Amino acid sequence: MQRKTTEPIAHRAGLKRRPLQLFVGAGKWDDQAVRAETRRHVREELGDDDATFVLDGSDFPKQGDASCGVARQWCGRLGKVDNCQAGVFVAYAAPRGCALVEAGLYLPQDWAADRRRRQVTLVPAAVTFQEKWRIALDLLDGVREELPGRRVTGDDEFGRCTALRGQLRLRGLRYVLDVPCNTLVREPAEWLPPARPGGKPRRPAFERVDQWVARQPAGRWRTVTVRDGEKGPLRVKVLLATVQAKDEDGCAGPTERLAVLRGVEAKPRTWYTLSNARQAGRAELARVHGARHRVEELLEEGKGEVGLAHYEVRSWVGWHHHMTLSLLALWFLELERLRLGGKSAGGDGAAGAGHLHGAAAPAAAERGADSRGGEPSAAA
Repeated sequence: MQRKTTEPIAHRAGLKRRPLQLFVGAGKWDDQAVRAETRRHVREELGDDDATFVLDGSDFPKQGDASCGVARQWCGRLGKVDNCQAGVFVAYAAPRGCALVEAGLYLPQDWAADRRRRQVTLVPAAVTFQEKWRIALDLLDGVREELPGRRVTGDDEFGRCTALRGQLRLRGLRYVLDVPCNTLVREPAEWLPPARPGGKPRRPAFERVDQWVARQPAGRWRTVTVRDGEKGPLRVKVLLATVQAKDEDGCAGPTERLAVLRGVEAKPRTWYTLSNARQAGRAELARVHGARHRVEELLEEGKGEVGLAHYEVRSWVGWHHHMTLSLLALWFLELERLRLGGKSAGGDGAAGAGHLHGAAAPAAAERGADSRGGEPSAAA
């Protein structure tokens, strides 16, 4: 069964389609309570003070404009601006395994201000416009009440936001967050000669982080092992420095650690990250950053194995109901993986979070079918 929607599920179970659609799309059950109960199970199985919380976004291409929150916006799944819904997710990456533990729908400003569309799609009155980083922070605050952990990582959609990094520092959390290659930085310890004889040494100007890295000597890089992989140890080269980054207002921010990670393969990819973990070594920073890739694979597994993107709902309630059931199904697969000692737990080849997910490649292949447009919508 390729698509995990209510119609083929109902057909396989010998049930009528409509009651199942209504249960997902407009049922009066509390999805927040179900996700909270799922997190309690995650804590029992994976809870660890050494765990990392991962902030990630995932977009869902849609046709039309009737579905809650759908708008022309950047769609990471398509790699361009297009019609889609945008979700924000929090995952829990522990030494023993990984799980998606929370999800929220991003509501663009025009949607948040449109009373008619809010009423039609059952948006709660308490929901107001929030930037994605604020949604992520609220979700993170909620899951931290139930799950232990002190590290946070995420991609540059979140890392570029200086306000988010500041809020994480206030919470006493250690972050390793991606930033774009055009982030402006300077190394405070670096001084330039005086502009004229007898003058004072000068602080360097801010420059793009990729340009700053390009002029660093090879001796600043060290190779570290991230974790064991199916084909041997996964290694990256890491460059460390203490820098200041410019914030969105053009002001110099506090000193942070710049950790640049580069693969060791023939055509390596480079990641630029900022962190407040001042005492962490290269290997620890690389391992924390690696949790983000585990969650990207988990999201792809969700879209390929449990129908995370195969929903037929239009409302705020329906979206969160569907995500809740998908997160619960993914957690079941992770429990099966743990029970089987790391072997595949899914009938379609799902693998565990402790190594590269076997479902990642099939999910990527299926992405083409999803990216050609939205799913047909039922009620709610």
